[in-house]
Amino acid sequence: MIDPDTVRTSRDSGLTVGVATPAAGLTVVTLGGQLDAVAASDLRARLDESDIAGCPQIVFDLAAVDFVDSAGLAVLVWQRRSCRAHGGDVVLVRPDSDNAMRVFRLTQFDQIFRMLPQQQDD
Repeated sequence: MIDPDTVRTSRDSGLTVGVATPAAGLTVVTLGGQLDAVAASDLRARLDESDIAGCPQIVFDLAAVDFVDSAGLAVLVWQRRSCRAHGGDVVLVRPDSDNAMRVFRLTQFDQIFRMLPQQQDD
């Protein structure tokens, strides 16, 4: 569950970023909107904040992301390197958008990152 107080919107792109820490050493970052060049610098700055920086395991929930470009992918790769330096990794929840998922397939990032299916509400 994402604490509503942690949800921020990128000032220019409308990317929403929610952060939850369900367990020690695990952070879930829920993104929504466009993960593009406009949002990438804001997201990277958010990932550098003390509640996330240095966390070894990060799950990016991309279910509500409807667009991804190379700058957005670069932020995910940068965070993966950071997590691996701390003995952890980054895991992605697949985007619901076919357009966003297509970028992962074309770049073969769906093979590089561990990608989980979205949770289905029962």
